[in-house]
Amino acid sequence: MQTLVERILRCDSCKGFLPDVPRPVVQLSAASKVLIIGQAPGRRVHESGIPWNDASGKTLRKWLGVDEDTFYNPQLFSIMPMGFCYPGKGPSGDLPPRAECAPLWHSEVFSHFGQEPLILLIGQYAQRYYLKKEFKGNITDTIKSYQEYLPSFFPLPHPSPRNQNWVKINPWFLEEVVPVLREKIQMFS
Repeated sequence: MQTLVERILRCDSCKGFLPDVPRPVVQLSAASKVLIIGQAPGRRVHESGIPWNDASGKTLRKWLGVDEDTFYNPQLFSIMPMGFCYPGKGPSGDLPPRAECAPLWHSEVFSHFGQEPLILLIGQYAQRYYLKKEFKGNITDTIKSYQEYLPSFFPLPHPSPRNQNWVKINPWFLEEVVPVLREKIQMFS
């Protein structure tokens, strides 16, 4: 897996389409028990090179019930976005992840896992890509149906501060889904 990570970190396949120099951000280990598939690094993560090193990451770690040391332990968590580099700013937040990354790298990453990890699908891009026809048409219905996707996938909303209104109007998420998520994560950590 280390050779693959080195190749990913050198990738510049979408160089001409990014606002900055490509800087893929991943954390991968063949031994990971959980694989987090998110959208794409934001500006802060792009600058630090550390996945989920922002307000979204803080919320995600809270949902998972883990501290930073646990979260950044690649024996427990691998982290791979749909788009490996910061896509740039759009009119209402960051642009969507570049479409080249997932088809280029994801299957190769999966081929290195010794045991299939629990896959957290964070946000609509990851959910649409992996759940395909099983995606319920929107985030709310997909997350309400999370048990249908276990034991392989666990869909979650994006923990961005922009999505906190979704969490407020869907209190069942914190009351019902997050405790199950934490229970699953505690089995591995």
